[in-house]
Amino acid sequence: VYKFQKHSFHLVDPSPWPLISGMSALMLTFGFVLYMHGYSGGSFLWKFGLVMIVYMMYCWWRDIVREGTIEGQHTKSVQAGLRMGVILFILSEVMFFFAFFWAFFHSSFNPSLAIGGVWPPAFIVTLDPWKIPLLNTFILLTSGASVTWAHHSIVMGSKHQASLALLTTVGLAVIFTLLQAYEYVTAPFTISDSVYGSTFYMATGFHGFHVIIGTIFLTVCFFRLYFNHFTREHHFGFEAAAWYWHFVDVVWLFLFITIYWWGS
Repeated sequence: VYKFQKHSFHLVDPSPWPLISGMSALMLTFGFVLYMHGYSGGSFLWKFGLVMIVYMMYCWWRDIVREGTIEGQHTKSVQAGLRMGVILFILSEVMFFFAFFWAFFHSSFNPSLAIGGVWPPAFIVTLDPWKIPLLNTFILLTSGASVTWAHHSIVMGSKHQASLALLTTVGLAVIFTLLQAYEYVTAPFTISDSVYGSTFYMATGFHGFHVIIGTIFLTVCFFRLYFNHFTREHHFGFEAAAWYWHFVDVVWLFLFITIYWWGS
């Protein structure tokens, strides 16, 4: 591919996906606003925008996979740029969750008189951290070990071991999500129960959303592994998924220690 090119960087071809993604996001947000205010057509607009975003994601990432695995466009220089991009993305996610922790600690160190001047609020029945939260902690830590097992298996060239490890990771992730959903259904408080409920559900809910995204990421990596997209030297798509999953693990540890244990 590069015999006629005097540099190692990837000059991407013109693509319609940035424009389509921007228009789809606009339809999604405007549709949500119209839907929440009861306007006709709002429901259709946000649903259509969501479908277009999912379609765009598939097509755009399909093109990236093709460029990296078939066309050989992802050279060492390009991979270095991709790694830096993923690192900066994860750092932005760190700041995203930092805002929720800030809100939680600000409210807990300075409890308002409206919630009884104590933390947790006087009328809140908190969750037992040593039941489902502790079990979920073991599940996520185990999944972090299994995704590391998958990485080492890819580096060693063992496709069977890598597939087994990835399936284990995805299975543990699904179990975690189901337990989290059960916890939400049976919780004695809701998101509208003072600032405690708001910060609890915002922090744990967005973490659960990230778990779902990571599960999809790892599932895609499993199918890419099945179709021999990864080699011992070239498997950054999986590395990005593994980094993201370790980030999800670390965030959960902070959630368990601060919100579930200390906050209860």
